[in-house]
Amino acid sequence: MNAAWWYANRAAGLVAWALLAASMLVGLMLSTKVAGKRVRPNWIQDLHRGLSGLAVAFVGVHVAAAIGDSFIHFGAADVLVPGASGWRPWAIAWGIVSMYLMVAVEGSSLLRKHLPKHVWRKLHYLSFPLFITATTHALTAGTDMGTTAGIAAVSLVSAGLVALTTLRVADEMGKAKAGPPARPTTTRPAPAPAPAPAQKPMVGAGRRF
Repeated sequence: MNAAWWYANRAAGLVAWALLAASMLVGLMLSTKVAGKRVRPNWIQDLHRGLSGLAVAFVGVHVAAAIGDSFIHFGAADVLVPGASGWRPWAIAWGIVSMYLMVAVEGSSLLRKHLPKHVWRKLHYLSFPLFITATTHALTAGTDMGTTAGIAAVSLVSAGLVALTTLRVADEMGKAKAGPPARPTTTRPAPAPAPAPAQKPMVGAGRRF
């Protein structure tokens, strides 16, 4: 039974990282519009939200399986307080920070309609440090991501994120230089000239003297 908890912990952690990476790639594809007009934005947005929600769920399974595993004896404080773990405290601390960052990002998405736009954007930008801390946790806490396949996956995903982020920053800089779009001006047609008043005929006009 102890082996089952260990396998569940390990598998859930890997799946959570993969879902996080996929969610970020899809989100950047949505914001940079690299998918073109063939893919509808609302479909990409739903996919982005679904991947994020699944990542949170697998993080929950990852934490629960770590507590259930009796080989290392993780307690509640070990998985909630950075540095409290007696086993690889720094590696586990990166995972705990990642968990809190993920809750903040996902919570801001769920409360987007109730938050000011600038607040939501700042919270959503936490996805970038979240990916860094989650990847650091995966590389230092486990052995799977340290393999050739794991390092290759991290490298490919990181390269994709850097490329899409560069496109996003370049697009934002271009919009800032161009300034706000000009409002269309409507020109009113010039009023038609008023007709000249009719002249009254002079009295006695046409008489012969």
